[in-house]
Amino acid sequence: MKYSIQLSDAIHIMCYIVIYKDTNMLSSEMIAQSVETNAANVRKIMANLKKSGLIRTTTGKPKPYLAKDPKDISLLDIYKSIHGNTNLIQVDPKTNPDCIVGANIQEVLDGAYNELQVTVEEKMAKINLFSLLTSIASLEESKRPENKSFLEPFL
Repeated sequence: MKYSIQLSDAIHIMCYIVIYKDTNMLSSEMIAQSVETNAANVRKIMANLKKSGLIRTTTGKPKPYLAKDPKDISLLDIYKSIHGNTNLIQVDPKTNPDCIVGANIQEVLDGAYNELQVTVEEKMAKINLFSLLTSIASLEESKRPENKSFLEPFL
């Protein structure tokens, strides 16, 4: 079974952009080192974030920045920028129509999965990027107190 980590990477990239703003560490190569992926993947995710109006970029020197306040960007906003209106959980479209389970499981799961989708989207809409930045800053302060001044805006 294949699963996507693009949402996690998109959130990572956005947090990185906020924390490292006004530094020379905002190239796709530098961001890729933090995410532990390749720069092309970072640029692809950033293109989706830009297309969705969540980040802005400038030509020339790499200096991406958020298009909105982190308090106004929800996990749902980020999810939709990466996955569009795709459901989090997908029903297997290939089941045996001659089997009691195979003939009915898709319809049964569609209802259950739609209910889960609504619930998850409601929860994702309530979690904003700033709350994640605050959690990152708090964890970092406990691990490496010498970085407290750098993270002060989020504590």
